[in-house]
Amino acid sequence: MNKLTKVGCSALCGSLAAISAANAGDLTVTGGADLTWISKGGGETGNPIGIGSNFSLKGSGEFDNGWTFDLTIAEANVGAFSAANVTIDMGGLGKINVNQGDSGNGIAAFDDKMPTAWEESWGAGAGTGIRLPIGSGASNNVMYTTPTLLGTTMTFTLAPQYGAADTSDKTTASNNTDSDKSWDATININPSFGTEVLSGWNMFAAASEIVRHTNGTGYEHNAYEGVAGMTFDIGPIAIGGQASAEYTGEDETAGFNGYKNVAYGVSFNINDDLSVSYGQWEARKAAYTNDSFALGGPDDRNVKARSWQAAYTMGGASIRVAKTKVDNALWAAKQDIDATTISLGLAF
Repeated sequence: MNKLTKVGCSALCGSLAAISAANAGDLTVTGGADLTWISKGGGETGNPIGIGSNFSLKGSGEFDNGWTFDLTIAEANVGAFSAANVTIDMGGLGKINVNQGDSGNGIAAFDDKMPTAWEESWGAGAGTGIRLPIGSGASNNVMYTTPTLLGTTMTFTLAPQYGAADTSDKTTASNNTDSDKSWDATININPSFGTEVLSGWNMFAAASEIVRHTNGTGYEHNAYEGVAGMTFDIGPIAIGGQASAEYTGEDETAGFNGYKNVAYGVSFNINDDLSVSYGQWEARKAAYTNDSFALGGPDDRNVKARSWQAAYTMGGASIRVAKTKVDNALWAAKQDIDATTISLGLAF
């Protein structure tokens, strides 16, 4: 990790150059690289070698009243912008986060909380087509996080214009589609009741609504997403299960306008460096609304992903292996994939 210290506000933002009394803060740079090799049985592999690279810039500082603030700018693969956010920590009053890009705020933070040694069961490169809860996290949003009280933390997220492009300061943007605002609410509870044996128990739930209006593009109703589940850590073992559902709000000409997911996972830390896991996701299309559409077989409406994984860490390097099997990948009947993914992760 490279660390640059004592960078004043005037150096970070030209518009503040006239402020001579600005407090100095810190700016850190972190990043990593991920080298992968993947083989797909039952599907075309093509070039099996992949390289992922990313880095993040993070600045921090403090107000006179003791509140703190953070700025994070994330760059994803091939230098593509991923997300930027500013967080103000108000101590006992909670936190406010202003976010743009693929933020992971709101219900998106709960899209998959299952224990894993490396990646999610659907995320090791096999390609599944599974739809995950995303809510307001897909748009510019503001999220408030409550202080943790009796093991309970809640968040409330608002995207004033769902689907609009990311904007810089002093600008506005409209999505010019049938979506208006969206909002999310989440809750995470650690009901330990003061006991050590329940300290690793967490229950979570989240809901999202996208407010829509009819403008002739196929939507008649608001869209809704929901997720609920729990995880439990006891010593080196972690287990979890969750379910999620989505109603797209599309009208009867859309065919399917609902999706359901059920997932579970278990991981085991053999020692401080080596861990293994198994995870499974089952997704199903639902709420078929128009009998004039060809239904096809049941395999066109179900996707199942199962993944065995192992990860071994050596300082700043990690070796990860995933063996993943997907039934009816990308919602295509009998399109089964048996993939092996090997990854070398390097952190700096």
